[in-house]
Amino acid sequence: MTAKPVKTYFNSPGCAVWELTLGCNLNCLHCGSSAGKVRPNELTTKESLKLCKDLAELGTSEVCLMGGEPLIRKDWHIIGKEIRDLGMKLSIISNGILVNEQVISQLVKLEPHAVATSLDGGTAKTHDAIRGVSGSFDKVMNYISLSKKADLPTSVITTVNKLNYKELPLIRDLLLNRFIAWQIQTASPIGRLSKKYVLSDKDFYSVGLFIAHLKQKYSARELPVIGAHCFGYNSELIPSLGIFSDWIGCQAGISVVSIQSDGGIKGCLSTPDKYIEGNIRKRSVIDIWNDPNAFSYNRKFKKENLGKLCKDCKHGETCKGGCMSMSAACTGEPHNDPYCFYRIEEKYLINK
Repeated sequence: MTAKPVKTYFNSPGCAVWELTLGCNLNCLHCGSSAGKVRPNELTTKESLKLCKDLAELGTSEVCLMGGEPLIRKDWHIIGKEIRDLGMKLSIISNGILVNEQVISQLVKLEPHAVATSLDGGTAKTHDAIRGVSGSFDKVMNYISLSKKADLPTSVITTVNKLNYKELPLIRDLLLNRFIAWQIQTASPIGRLSKKYVLSDKDFYSVGLFIAHLKQKYSARELPVIGAHCFGYNSELIPSLGIFSDWIGCQAGISVVSIQSDGGIKGCLSTPDKYIEGNIRKRSVIDIWNDPNAFSYNRKFKKENLGKLCKDCKHGETCKGGCMSMSAACTGEPHNDPYCFYRIEEKYLINK
């Protein structure tokens, strides 16, 4: 039964991103949350099911379960079923290590909106090096095959860094004409990622050009591809790479709510812990979302909040300084994202 949404102070979340556990069976060098060990005092099944009901009452459209590795939790499918029974769309991001025929059968029963996995290299050598476990490439490719065979809505996420960005054409060849949605995003210098692996601005721009080329060359059936929210803003040469035609600023706390596995509430999981707005063990997610002072960095944004990189930009009021996570990771400030197509074009291109 679909829950009747409560009246909210702010618009209902279009998406809730839920870190089901911080536990993980890989050791990825780019992991922003340094996942591996289970977070102390993670939500119980009972608390998780109550959270599902609260998200539904809040009017949340979609819930994305991720980790860590969500399939480590024995109750992942129970939580997934509750999300679906309450009328919300369900997406699941897994690294594929634990996926087998039984897991695929459970996923099919849940009728998810999307099942996604990470593919971080066009070769086993590169993918396994980044993911920290030998054989992980073969397992993720098996997950993709099983998922496609079961006719699940399959997506692949590639997190780009210095070690793998030159293998993007190889990953393209692995996905082409398989109707697998491909999201390309940028690794940021948080968690385990060393700054030496972070893309330069020129590398970043070249990846943007690559994504734009794919979108122009291939139909959505041949290769549905997007650049994530961290992929460039206000270019005069590169069309929008995301789902929407225009970038309207970071959506953390605007249309997205995020939940840590211990119940902490953020706008975006990738932002520092100083952006935690509360914990559902003390206040419900409904109360936190409806707090007029919550997520003030985005909800009460003013042009004067722009960081020094963005304060004089003509796009500042609408762009709002790009991706909050990338901004905080790279500069320690909000609304100050250095990975900006407009700024890169101003810096390097002639006759602008």
